[in-house]
Amino acid sequence: QVQLVESGGGLVQAGGSLRLSCAASGRSVSSYAMGWFRQGPGKEREFVAAISWSGGTTYYADSVKGRFTIARDNAKGTVYLQMNSLKPEDTAVYYCAKNRVSVATVVVGSYDYWGQGTQVTVSS
Repeated sequence: QVQLVESGGGLVQAGGSLRLSCAASGRSVSSYAMGWFRQGPGKEREFVAAISWSGGTTYYADSVKGRFTIARDNAKGTVYLQMNSLKPEDTAVYYCAKNRVSVATVVVGSYDYWGQGTQVTVSS
């Protein structure tokens, strides 16, 4: 079993920054890719960013490319999402997820453990 707990969400003005953290406990996630997804009001859950087990490969949604950065610290069992130049359309609940495999993927179905989510609200 793996437990994932997100933190770092909050209310920020447009143009601001936030850093989300995802702390894993239980079974180690160091051998697995990890991802961040988000779900805005009235929208389906969508891919944001993913990172391979080593951190050597990352993927981003086009909507966040150049503004968000995913990183991981396997020694701490933690994954991060640095979010800069935030926009009102980034408002959503952000979820951390563990992949079933070590390579980064963008498909929701590739992930088998999910956190409870952290709310990010960007005001205009």
